[in-house]
Amino acid sequence: MSELHRRDYEPAAKGSLDGIRILDLSRLFAGNVLTQVLGDFGAEVIKVEPPEGDTLRAWKTEGIETHWKVYARNKKSLCLNLRDPRACALVRDLVPSAQILIESFRPGVLEKMGLSPQALLAINPRLVIIRISGWGQDGPYAQRPGFGTVIEGASGFAAINGFGDREPVLPPMYLADGIAGLYGVSAAMIALREVEINGGKGQVVDLPLLDPLFAILSPQAANYRLTGKVKPRTGSRSTNSAPRNAYRCSDGAYVSLSGSIQKMTERLFRAIGRPDLIEDPRFRSNADRLRHVEELDAIIGAFIAQRSQAENVAFFEKAEVTIGPIYDTPQIMADPHVIARELIADYPDPDMGSLPMHHVVPRLTDTPGSIRTPAPRLGEHNREIMAGLGLTEDAIVELAQAGVLCGS
Repeated sequence: MSELHRRDYEPAAKGSLDGIRILDLSRLFAGNVLTQVLGDFGAEVIKVEPPEGDTLRAWKTEGIETHWKVYARNKKSLCLNLRDPRACALVRDLVPSAQILIESFRPGVLEKMGLSPQALLAINPRLVIIRISGWGQDGPYAQRPGFGTVIEGASGFAAINGFGDREPVLPPMYLADGIAGLYGVSAAMIALREVEINGGKGQVVDLPLLDPLFAILSPQAANYRLTGKVKPRTGSRSTNSAPRNAYRCSDGAYVSLSGSIQKMTERLFRAIGRPDLIEDPRFRSNADRLRHVEELDAIIGAFIAQRSQAENVAFFEKAEVTIGPIYDTPQIMADPHVIARELIADYPDPDMGSLPMHHVVPRLTDTPGSIRTPAPRLGEHNREIMAGLGLTEDAIVELAQAGVLCGS
């Protein structure tokens, strides 16, 4: 495997969100994705953690908090026991200096803590409050636990994922949380623009995991209404265009190939030495190809099966046919394009010496984001943040001894 480029942290870097303070009371993945992106572009993210730490810290690989180290970069850790009213009072004291507050408690818990949106907006009328949950702040399922796995099933995603002769397939990663986190980034910026540009008030963003995932699947509802049919599970095939599939190569590796526009399919047919297929009634149009997709895949698959993955990619790229290798993680990390664009880089790590993580996404030409600091130790910034509220060292020590402040 090729060596990744080594990058250093840039503690003095400024981003376009410099001056924005975020209080992040969320747990697990969606909120951490949201604030990781905003933090990458310069926002000050104060991660308010419970005494045991954000649950994401418990997701370890070989004993290392890899998820935390990647998604908590550019953040500060304030460890508070929010079961103590004094800790909730400290959160309220931080609210006037914040532009955004994020939480992911079950609906109603924030209110029980004395931190209802109404109370927070009374303190800071310009505050944007993002409430992450599984099902939303209202509705019959609002009080149900809402982990991403459940949402990925209930949203309709699993029902269309996989092969028709097998069980529905849940994604092997945090799809619902990741999509909600990215929707949350745009929601935060939309609500913040209303405050800063339009002179509007702060407001609440209701951000369940269900809604964003369903939104990217929503044509399924229109399709069902029009046809009375549900989208079948077709594996790697598409129900919208053909050819489109994963094909096995002679070396056992796979390639992904798509002919989603007519000219691309015609180019493909010429490349494999079958220009006759262009006028073949079975394959003349996209609709024809969808009806005869098994025959089409057999022809293409037989051609691809005679060559290795690298040979197929080189052959079809020369013919200007849309194709790509299906990579595993070691192959991604060794790919020259990934290396050249520094999509992954090694950053200094206090526990491991260095740790690979994804670079800032998206890339801006004039105000690019940066990775300024590593993920914090639990409670690493307690004193800094409390001192910013005007607390003396004696007062901070007293809060720590009382168990209100925890961690470092």
